[in-house]
Amino acid sequence: MSGDIGAYLSLFASAFLAATLIPAQSESVLVYLITTGHYSIVLLVAVASLGNVLGSILNWYLGRGIEHYRDRRWFPVSHDKLEKAQGWYARYGRWSLLASWLPIVGDPLTVVAGVMREPLPSFVAIVTLAKAGRYVILAMVTQGLL
Repeated sequence: MSGDIGAYLSLFASAFLAATLIPAQSESVLVYLITTGHYSIVLLVAVASLGNVLGSILNWYLGRGIEHYRDRRWFPVSHDKLEKAQGWYARYGRWSLLASWLPIVGDPLTVVAGVMREPLPSFVAIVTLAKAGRYVILAMVTQGLL
């Protein structure tokens, strides 16, 4: 039983970290656990989705507070790049969050949503749709259903 909990916790942790700005990925963990045949696929997808969405919420909160530090010398993003990202988000709006599951651009996009003061309820709804949808499709492909 503890091995089952450990597997789900490992998946949750990998999905959470993969959604933050820390370089990580969770898809291989999900696929591995599905292929073992020892775990509920529905629960695996739910755990991965929850971890990934919570990691994105952390990014959103970071975005909400990042503006206070933009003029600091150590700030990791140039003023021009931040302005460009804000302009892009302003142009495409909240629906750009459907791309939050994408590698490289998805995680920074969730930070920019916080900077742009996207309301948390709409942020969570759109990001959950995108990230859970990706895991559902990945699970279906792994099972040979797509």
